Amino acid sequence: MFSTYPGQVIVDHPVKVPIEHRFDPYVDNGGTLLSIAGKDFCVVAADTRQSEGYSINSRYVPKSVKLSEKTVISMGGCYADCLTLTKRIQQNMEWYRHAHGKTMSTAAVAQMLSIMLYQKRFFPFYSWCILGGLDEEGKGAVYTYDPVGSYEREVCRCAGSASSLIQPFLDNQIGFKNQESERQTLALDEVLRITKDSFTSATERDIYTGDYLEIFVITSDGVQLTKMDLKKD
Repeated sequence: MFSTYPGQVIVDHPVKVPIEHRFDPYVDNGGTLLSIAGKDFCVVAADTRQSEGYSINSRYVPKSVKLSEKTVISMGGCYADCLTLTKRIQQNMEWYRHAHGKTMSTAAVAQMLSIMLYQKRFFPFYSWCILGGLDEEGKGAVYTYDPVGSYEREVCRCAGSASSLIQPFLDNQIGFKNQESERQTLALDEVLRITKDSFTSATERDIYTGDYLEIFVITSDGVQLTKMDLKKD
């Protein structure tokens, strides 16, 4: 160690101390998804914006995937983890179909997904999963998960970057919480209107939600997909 002038110190040998390298395998790619169960239908909806920080990677990256004629899954979070998990689910469902000669039911898929997430609990998938479909009685079913596989069946659930904005709205309009009127069974048209209004309002406040909205409607006749535009800025 030496100095060339007062106040300056130059080290003439390498510093032998540990060097820390930050490693973060996860990234939040934003987006919002929701699902609402009806008497004989289920609605699964999600926006298509994929972002990272203040950058938009793509304006059309679907978050919902049709697994069968009665089951649709929607995922948000780290896109790489969501893509890997979706492929594994589809692979297991294909194996099940070859082994048993029939398509896996919505309840069976829900249980299988719980096991798959729990198996990765020490290095979990960074994903918010919502599974929607029809149960064996033909009624709408919504299953929600935490990253390590704990799940429950609900009537409606929202997850993602705008969940704090949309979930209270769903609790009021779908669950009829904090209302004097009695709880009603909503028709499909009314549920679709609430779904569209939820995302339209969320895009005004959440920069990670926008571009396009995909809505899957699951009935006894199969799965129908509709799209609508959202804010692009």
